[in-house]
Amino acid sequence: MALKIETFSSLKGGNSFFKAVTHPETAVQAAALVRQLAAARSVAIYDPLGFATGFAALRDLSGVRITGVYVQAVTDLGQERLGRTTRPVTELASSGADLVFVTAFDAERLVQQVAHLLPAGAEVVSLDLLRLDASLLTNPRNYLDPLNFATNFAFFRDRDGAHTRLVTANYWSNYGGKQTSLALTLFDAAGQVLAHWREPLEPGQSAVVIDSRVVRTRFDLPAFEGQLFIHAVGAAGHDVVKYALDTFEEDGPSLSCTHDANAWPADFYAGLPAPRADERVVLWVQNSMPIAIPAGGIALNLMGHNEIVAFGREVAPFATVPLDVASLLPDARWPQQIEISAGKYVVRPRYEVTRAGRTRVAHPNVERTDLKPDPKIAELGQYLGKGFILPAPILPPNQWSSLLLPTPMALTQAALPVAATVYDPSGEALATRQFGNLARHESVALELDELIEDRASLPWGHVELTYDFSAGTEVDGWLHALFRYEDRASGHAAETSFGAHVFNTVLTYKDEPQSYAGRPPGLSTRLFLRLGAAPFDTICHLVYPASTPWHPRSSTDLTLLDATGREVARRRVEIPCGGSLFWRYQETFDAAERAAAGAEAYVVIRDVTCRLFGYHGLAGAGGRFSLDHMFGF
Repeated sequence: MALKIETFSSLKGGNSFFKAVTHPETAVQAAALVRQLAAARSVAIYDPLGFATGFAALRDLSGVRITGVYVQAVTDLGQERLGRTTRPVTELASSGADLVFVTAFDAERLVQQVAHLLPAGAEVVSLDLLRLDASLLTNPRNYLDPLNFATNFAFFRDRDGAHTRLVTANYWSNYGGKQTSLALTLFDAAGQVLAHWREPLEPGQSAVVIDSRVVRTRFDLPAFEGQLFIHAVGAAGHDVVKYALDTFEEDGPSLSCTHDANAWPADFYAGLPAPRADERVVLWVQNSMPIAIPAGGIALNLMGHNEIVAFGREVAPFATVPLDVASLLPDARWPQQIEISAGKYVVRPRYEVTRAGRTRVAHPNVERTDLKPDPKIAELGQYLGKGFILPAPILPPNQWSSLLLPTPMALTQAALPVAATVYDPSGEALATRQFGNLARHESVALELDELIEDRASLPWGHVELTYDFSAGTEVDGWLHALFRYEDRASGHAAETSFGAHVFNTVLTYKDEPQSYAGRPPGLSTRLFLRLGAAPFDTICHLVYPASTPWHPRSSTDLTLLDATGREVARRRVEIPCGGSLFWRYQETFDAAERAAAGAEAYVVIRDVTCRLFGYHGLAGAGGRFSLDHMFGF
């Protein structure tokens, strides 16, 4: 059974109440509050904002003697909450309770409004007992302001010659953020706190680097494999902590990168690949809740199949547990894909694939439960041209092979009518493969070599996955795919997955073309490119997709910044509309510029004329490389 909490809404965004009551630093206060409630002879719940059910889903109130649940809105009367039928707050005095629990933050005014309705002698408590220390609040006047809970989790480990490195920038400074800092909590595999510390961020668009080796040395820690909780204090503009995360082996062949996890737990995730015969796939179950995931709370099934197999292990609060896919689905084989029933216990999880001594880390995506096919998407083709486009690189084909796998990403997607088109760097279409109307259970992988006649003559390119309305019109705009790349010599692989958007048209459809700030359409680019330290070079693949014809060429600045956010050098590149650009850091900026930028430098990719989509990675000796899509701000 999934937790009965609202974490994210496509209409309202992230739910700050959920973040407030699950924040790791509220655990002691929450336990004390529950004990206080349980000690009372009888408790009346005043639930003016509808938070009682969510709080009870996260804290055990079975020992509390609840005499009634009272509401303010007459439209909420007669509902079942906490096993009681809701009554009007005007009847609160007759409850006879000796304690009234007001399930709200900033509750002073709410309590004042009903002070004359309280039972004689009753004590009043509220969720304000769970408030974070004022030093952690960006806006103390409105506790549930989303900026007070700019938080996220990261997969974080340091063991056996393997380490992780999280990189981002103080992008909040672009929106007026001042005196921004990160409050950080490191959990081990058992969910125990290993370290808790504060990292002040330098003013301006400064770099942020958190290296597991530095953390381990600083706090004299043993090897660990867990998660890092990140709380940005003083945030502005964005209430999401975005980052790039690299996973390294110092002396081994493994290397991978992933981007930030969605900060809100979901009911379902999809796009988890089944293993090849020579692979092991481990799903890292990282509990992001202050309560245990019960045995059976996580389950897997093959996409499009009804047989669901539960994970029979309990996972402690904030713990990290490996789930070997083969232990639940022993017959699952690539290119089959796996659906995850997550019960809202975990943010978007990571999975790790091991083959021939090499590992790679990637992530599945949120499977939507609120979507239905929208016939207007097909009808609006005359205005939106290509409409929804999912672009991905074709890395230089002499060195790397490229593959795509369409992945259903909504519970109502019974079929996917899709086609893939390969483009050269100039945007000229080379070939198209129509998949037909793929049934939900069909997993059809396409080796893009099949659509490239002459590998030697193609320096790089890109592929666009789009809807094929000649095959079907039951689509919802939530088009996803997994893209896998493999070094032809070493066999090292990397994979990434993402969803489609409408690109570069002034016409809008709902919230597309997507905008990071303000209303759509989003018609400009600001992407963050983290740079790898020696001995790795950084690779970047920029795609200029366009649903309708847009500016013939981009006007894209690649700006090299040092750790303080100071500009060191800049390059202007032009990408043809519908085309792409593959470039390397060490070829684009000379040795003097790289030395001046320093070890914690980064690049901002900025274009005010068009929206680009980007992928980044590292490349090193022995065929090691990584690749994932970039984040913007």
